[in-house]
Amino acid sequence: MDINTLLAKDFNLRPWQVENTVSLIDEGNTIPFIARYRKEATGSLDDQLLRELSDRLNYLRNLDAQKEKVIATVTELGQMTEELMSDIENAQTLTELEDIYRPYKPKRKTRASVAKAKGLQGLADIIYEQAPVSKSLEEFAEDYLNDEVPDTESALQGARDIIAELVSDDPTGRKMLRYSVKKNANLTSTGIKDDLGVYEMYKEYSEPVKSVVPHRVLAVNRGEKEGFLKVGIEYDSAIGIQIISSLHIKGNSELSECVREAVEDAYSRLIFPSVEREIRSALTEKADVSAIKVFADNTRQLLMQPPVKNKVTLGLDPGYRTGCKVAVISATGDVLDTAVIYPVPPHNRIDEAKKIIKALVKKHNVEMFSIGNGTASHETEVFAAEVIKELDCGITYMVVSEAGASVYSASKLAAQEFPEYDVSLRSAVSIARRLQDPLAELVKIDPKAIGVGQYQHDMPQSQLESALDGVVEDCVNSVGVDINTASVQLLNRVAGVSSAVAGNIVKYRQENGAFKSRNDIKKVSKLGPKAFEQCAGFLRIPESDNVLDNTAVHPESYDAAKKLLKLCGVSDNDLRTGSVSAIDSYIKTVGISALAQKLEIGEPTLIDISKEIVKPGRDPRDELPAPMLRTDVMGIEDLKAGMELKGTVRNVIDFGAFVDIGVHQDGLVHISQITNRYIKHPSEVLKVGDIVTVWVLNVDVAKKRIGLTMKKPKE
Repeated sequence: MDINTLLAKDFNLRPWQVENTVSLIDEGNTIPFIARYRKEATGSLDDQLLRELSDRLNYLRNLDAQKEKVIATVTELGQMTEELMSDIENAQTLTELEDIYRPYKPKRKTRASVAKAKGLQGLADIIYEQAPVSKSLEEFAEDYLNDEVPDTESALQGARDIIAELVSDDPTGRKMLRYSVKKNANLTSTGIKDDLGVYEMYKEYSEPVKSVVPHRVLAVNRGEKEGFLKVGIEYDSAIGIQIISSLHIKGNSELSECVREAVEDAYSRLIFPSVEREIRSALTEKADVSAIKVFADNTRQLLMQPPVKNKVTLGLDPGYRTGCKVAVISATGDVLDTAVIYPVPPHNRIDEAKKIIKALVKKHNVEMFSIGNGTASHETEVFAAEVIKELDCGITYMVVSEAGASVYSASKLAAQEFPEYDVSLRSAVSIARRLQDPLAELVKIDPKAIGVGQYQHDMPQSQLESALDGVVEDCVNSVGVDINTASVQLLNRVAGVSSAVAGNIVKYRQENGAFKSRNDIKKVSKLGPKAFEQCAGFLRIPESDNVLDNTAVHPESYDAAKKLLKLCGVSDNDLRTGSVSAIDSYIKTVGISALAQKLEIGEPTLIDISKEIVKPGRDPRDELPAPMLRTDVMGIEDLKAGMELKGTVRNVIDFGAFVDIGVHQDGLVHISQITNRYIKHPSEVLKVGDIVTVWVLNVDVAKKRIGLTMKKPKE
């Protein structure tokens, strides 16, 4: 099997793109490095596609390795044939290979193996051959009676057991049946408890296997796991038996009838249960892949939310009995002050709380509030809105997700970062920083705890973790990291930087002061040439005398960048002051292709260099719409059908999207209410963080449910 050819076909790529990409991966290059700095080699493949290609490459190599094991085993058994070798080599999936290997696979004790041990293989061969004979079935059976086979019925039953296993092991029959089941069967569930709760809609559920949507597969799986549902594959057994029979039954003789009995036994006892498990496993795997993709996409959008930079922020971690924890954070993320207030029940010390907050605002020139969305959030938001109104100094606020904040605040990491603060105050710090720079703060938290997916606890955890880690890595590297301020956790997400090296970077800063240039990075313990190559372009050094050190231009391209600046007549000082209009003008005059040849670099690299030196230290998140900050508050009871509101998309799932409209309870925009055109998935239109206009469809205050639409109502 030519893996590169298969990859090119699977991803619709040119052979040279695949060959170069596979070589780069095998050389130990990281995905972010390949995506950013080897565009000429890959044809500018993005990080997401590169990860998918890498995963598929690993699957195909594993398939090849399994083929070698199968070939070795079958050859050792002395049963290899040219036809079998061809079948093995042409197998496209692990399932197909397993079907081929099944007859030769060592088996535990089975009914067939017991019958063979009793000497009934010969009888089974005669019956299965179904050749014209002069003797009756019983007469044949009588020839095989012995101490362990006392009568003809025992002999015939043993022969049927052997034939049933032979039929079950036939890869052609399984392949044909699997195809038919996928095409014609239904996934079904029935309730097995009186009170099904959230699974009520699956009490009598049936949907074609070929079209069942992923989130319903995951729903019935969970209902089955929790003991509420009985789930299975509904399929016409007559069709299945006919498919298998067509491969093994010859004519209508007495021997053929015996084979038919064996086929029916094989189908009901061995083949269909196995195929049913395979189909359900395939449905679950497909649903898992879909859910992981949704989770990964949502996480990507959440991490890439625009930061609210250079603003002193007051973080509020709401609470009832234990009070509301307060932390004031400087524009650069340092903790300036902390407090605990009790503005909500059962304490209701509102005047005292207002006095404390107003004093903190005036003392530190606070510019915005960040409020956690957990327990007592709505009451705290009402309180904060009143304080803002009374201060009347232009302060705005935003309610942010505090998912994972409690996990972080109680972690060893938080204790190391803030040893002087207790757990609750650390949460307030995290909530404030989530508004200032979501990426830098959320990177400290297990991505699974961020809360922007569905059924995340049902996913294969290793696959989910791998996918989310890839997303975090891609986000961190696309933004870039200030090496002189970044935490160990942020540095650990930089391409080529291990946890040990990240710790050594921070240790170097503590012992030697700030890094002065990218060349200083080479002095970090255990950071060798390969690691430097991978990480250098993603690490920023604003303090460096070399302006390029504060850009995504890789050191390997510095000579080309300096030549470009010289050709354009732009000095380092021009770069620092932003006087770089000559660069765009020069490129337009000369042309990208001609200039790339002149500089002896590829066109994609030239384009990237020009973007960076025009705006050193640029943050791609700044190009996105800013988060929606509020000054006043509404409650769910204030909502009325038809009301028009602005909201922020908080989560995108298979059947719709949840939108924060400022009433503490997110509203659901069902997929049918997102747009007037047909869409297969909400992510085709929406992403986490989008600011959208919605209209209220319905409100259930008691159940705290809000139905929204993005389709403007007719006047």
